[in-house]
Amino acid sequence: MSDQSTNNDAWLSKLRSHMETECYGAGTVSQYMGVARRFVADLNKRRVAITAARPEDIDRYLQQAPWTHPLRHEDSPDYRHWRSTPLNMLLRVVHGQWPPVAAAVTPATKLQQEICEAYSLWMVAFRGLAQTTILCRRSEACCFLVWLGERATREELSRLTLHDVDAYMKQRASSLRRISLKDVAGKMRSFLRWLHMAERTTRDLSPTVIAPSIYAHEGIPCAIGAEDVKRVLAVTQDDQTAKGLRDYAILTLLSTYGVRAGEITALRLDDVDWRKETVRIRHSKTGATSHLPLLPEAGEAVLQYLQKSRPKTHFREMFLRSKAPYRPFTGGGAVHGLVHVRLKAAGVSTAGKHGPHIFRHARAVSLLRATVPMKQIGDLLGHRSADSTLAYLKLATEDLRAVAMEIPIGAKV
Repeated sequence: MSDQSTNNDAWLSKLRSHMETECYGAGTVSQYMGVARRFVADLNKRRVAITAARPEDIDRYLQQAPWTHPLRHEDSPDYRHWRSTPLNMLLRVVHGQWPPVAAAVTPATKLQQEICEAYSLWMVAFRGLAQTTILCRRSEACCFLVWLGERATREELSRLTLHDVDAYMKQRASSLRRISLKDVAGKMRSFLRWLHMAERTTRDLSPTVIAPSIYAHEGIPCAIGAEDVKRVLAVTQDDQTAKGLRDYAILTLLSTYGVRAGEITALRLDDVDWRKETVRIRHSKTGATSHLPLLPEAGEAVLQYLQKSRPKTHFREMFLRSKAPYRPFTGGGAVHGLVHVRLKAAGVSTAGKHGPHIFRHARAVSLLRATVPMKQIGDLLGHRSADSTLAYLKLATEDLRAVAMEIPIGAKV
């Protein structure tokens, strides 16, 4: 047996070990290993070492490989994804990172990478910003540089003008709501200010970025009624699959405590004290920590999830993905997705947003109608200021109508 064949067998063995460690099912392991072996055989036939494989080798193989798949629809996205997943996994095991980071090939792209990296380091060293904030601001900076394209050279960047900034903001505004555009404006001001401080532009253009006005409490938060909350919980509880038990536990916490999506993903196993019957919530927006009583319904839902559904892994985060590889949620987006799915399954529609926050708002309304003091509502929701809690008064529209004054007859409206 040649050294290359021995080396390939070693990589295939590592792939199998990786999948077993990540708790993939035996059937999935068998299917993926078969795909990986055929791909390695094709590399051997073309005398390409697996350590030298590139993305184009996968593309070439997928176009020629005449195998079948249980779905049997070769043109479907699921079929193409199924064919490439084992190969990408194998090459991640081999290379550590896959697909490989594309190298900058033009002066403009090289400068873009250099600037974004320097901007990120400055935000860490001199601003001490949170990692999520750094990633968001860096992403916007990179978008702006990519939009500049070949004009993103040292000479052109130093002559950046107000017209360039306005044109970029106009292009961004075409697909954004006002509040999102205001957020983009803030990120652009930060980046343009840094460009001037780093002497990459001759003029500080940050004051020229115009953002739309957002008035305090100008809108009514989206919420669903108490009956809708009960319906969503009941429909989800009927789903006794592993995913259903997890989703029911999450929805119960959302509806009971009004927590944010990020606070759900940050919840850890040791945040629940079963003896003292308390749950620790780290409020993602304010940085505060609350120790709340573990109410029976919420405690029972979490316990059922832990005993019957949660995969056995070394992760300490409470909620994990329902399919291998079992990983904690990387952000609140996963919680938004499952809430949307469960709302749709229960036949509950909302006029506006349909994410986890509607349960937070619904909880605030129920507490308001139960005449709970505003201070206690704010403490439960993790608010630092009473002004933040006052926004929820607008949700109790029926209560406000009861105290509204009638317009006198003959008065001009």
